[in-house]
Amino acid sequence: MAKVEIYCPKCGWHPSEEDRWSCVPDCGNVWNTFSTRGVCLRCGKQWKFTQCLWCWEFSPHEDWYHYPEEESRADIKEEETEGAA
Repeated sequence: MAKVEIYCPKCGWHPSEEDRWSCVPDCGNVWNTFSTRGVCLRCGKQWKFTQCLWCWEFSPHEDWYHYPEEESRADIKEEETEGAA
C-alpha cells in the first residue's frame, strides 16, 4: 500500500495526531477526523469537507490525502508522453 501524506490542499499545513475537529452542528463529538477518514465516531456522519485549522479554508476531505509515490509515477508518465510528441 502506498504511503499517504495528509496535508491541507490549500496551504500545505500538516495536522498532527493531537489535532481535533468537532462534529458540529450534529452530535458535537470531538476527534481527529483523519483517524477515521472523515467519519464521526459517535454518530457516523461522513464529512465531505474538512476545515483547515491553520488557514481556516474548507476543502473536500479526500483532497487532504496525498500519495507521493503515485504522484511521482504520474509525473514520469506525463514527461514520457510529452517527450514522445
